[in-house]
Amino acid sequence: MANIGIIGAGSWGTALAVLLHKNGHKISVWSIIEAEIQMLNDKHEHLDKLPGVKLPEDMLFTTDLEEAVKGKDALVLAVPSPFTRSTSKLLSKVVCQNQIIVNVAKGIEEDTLMTLSEIIEQEVPQANVAVLSGPSHAEEVGRGIPTTIVVGAKKKETAEYLQNLFMNDVFRVYTSSDVLGIELGGALKNVVALAAGVADGLGYGDNTKAALITRGINEIARLGMAMGAEFETFCGLTGIGDLIVTCASMHSRNRRAGILIGQGKTMQEAMDEVKMVVEGVYSAKAAIGLSKKYGVQLPIIEQVNLVLFEGKSAAEAVKDLMLRDKKIEISATQWED
Repeated sequence: MANIGIIGAGSWGTALAVLLHKNGHKISVWSIIEAEIQMLNDKHEHLDKLPGVKLPEDMLFTTDLEEAVKGKDALVLAVPSPFTRSTSKLLSKVVCQNQIIVNVAKGIEEDTLMTLSEIIEQEVPQANVAVLSGPSHAEEVGRGIPTTIVVGAKKKETAEYLQNLFMNDVFRVYTSSDVLGIELGGALKNVVALAAGVADGLGYGDNTKAALITRGINEIARLGMAMGAEFETFCGLTGIGDLIVTCASMHSRNRRAGILIGQGKTMQEAMDEVKMVVEGVYSAKAAIGLSKKYGVQLPIIEQVNLVLFEGKSAAEAVKDLMLRDKKIEISATQWED
């Protein structure tokens, strides 16, 4: 049995707390929001973000960060990506040397273009940082629906330790050393999912969705490889797998926000209606920054930015994507003479 602290009591942090408790581990859950912790203590259920999933009576809920961190074998950092840096600053004061922090949020910081694990390593240099990502909606993990995911770490022993902590008969965990590829796939698929939702909101069909998924993973992989990630990662669970589930499911807050934008709402109106952090909005500008830095064209992600931040109509964005210059799909194609 391990002693694990969950930092962040949203839907994903709560679902993972339930999963890890079922695996026999001792769980503490922290939130900076007093009302959230009060609700969890009183109801043993996250009524807002994970209704219907009951939390065990012996699970600790606290607003005391030191209580949630001290003496823990591993920490699961499950705050929304915009709060990764601020939460990491708080953790830096209480995390001990080589304590494991496994980040489960997805995003890229707009101002610095840093991945979330890079932010954590910068703010908490004494920590041993890993990531957990893949096609995994909290609503399904909390109910014990079979899910497969990847844990990434620089050290094999860290990845295998976390694999053993999380894995059970409904939660299969693979390991990888490609932390960068895992994080890029997880962050950028949210931007493409916004585009898929916009297409749904416009009333387009399966053909359009398939095109966005296929060309979207192409964009993500080209950028990732230019940055030094492994191509195989984007063919796997944290690449095409995560992209498919986020573009197709109504559990996806990014897709739901995109649908609302396609129906004519502004970005802010869509985010307000979804009532959760739409992480693709925060990663969209960062993706454009990375495309310029590494000289990689990202036409779908570029159009998403124009719709989100510059008032371009969604229908016009789709039209411009369709009317781009003619291209060859596979650059290695050999033509007959």
